[in-house]
Order: sequence, then C-alpha cells, then structure tokens
Amino acid sequence: MAREKQVEAAAEAEGTPERSYREQLDYLNPIAQPLASRKLTRKLYKCIRKAAKHKQIRRGVKEVQKFINKGEKGITVLAGDTLPIDVYCHIPIMCEDRSLPYAYVPSKSDLGAAAGSKRPTCVIMIKPHEEYQETYDECLEEVEALPLPL
Repeated sequence: MAREKQVEAAAEAEGTPERSYREQLDYLNPIAQPLASRKLTRKLYKCIRKAAKHKQIRRGVKEVQKFINKGEKGITVLAGDTLPIDVYCHIPIMCEDRSLPYAYVPSKSDLGAAAGSKRPTCVIMIKPHEEYQETYDECLEEVEALPLPL
C-alpha cells in the first residue's frame, strides 16, 4: 500500500497521472492475448530492468524482428495498448513459428520505462544471461504457461 502511494506521489511530481493495472486494461488492443497478469507484469518489468542493466534487451519492432529472424532466443514482451495494430501484429506469429515465448503487458510507456528509456516502446525481447538467470527462468516458466490465442 505504501509502495503504491510512493508511485502515485512520483507520478504527480512528474505531472503525468499514474494509471493502475485495472485502468490500463481499458486501452488494450483486441489482439493482446496472452495478457500477463498483474503479478507476472511486475516480474517481467523487473527482469527487463535487470536485462537493460546488462545490455541484454532488444527494443523496438525492427530490432526485435531482425533478431527473431536470426534465430535469437528470449522472451518477447509486447505492449497491449499500441495503435495502429498493424505496426507489430506480425511479431506474435513470428514467435509462434520459432517456438519463442511471448506475452502482452498493458502499457507501452511502462514497458519503455522498465527498459530505462523515456520513450514508450511496443516490443522488447529479453535475452537470457547468467546475472539474472533465476528471475529470467521464473518469467519464462510463467509466460510459457499462459494459454495461446486460437
């Protein structure tokens, strides 16, 4: 509870209102499946922050697409509030073809912030690394357990 108040106070100081997970769900695209739960979303953001520290992330549609095509392994995290959908709707199909795990999170601005950027981003790939392997494996297990869309 105290943590949420700190986040709200920080958001007010920046001048942008912080939206809760529940409020962010109102802005989701129809293709945002499988959607990470609130708990998994937090774990993914934590893993992204650790990966960004070690320069083990790929950020943006072009970069992620390029490394998926090259056969790089990792967890792909997509923002569920990106418009137009055409920008990144091919990424989940590419992931499924190559058996890569992927999940949607509700907010592209939170996804960008977790990667250490001021700009929002719609796709991030987290690469495995020994420094945060435990967190990565935990996220990987939960993302793979999510049901894929039909």
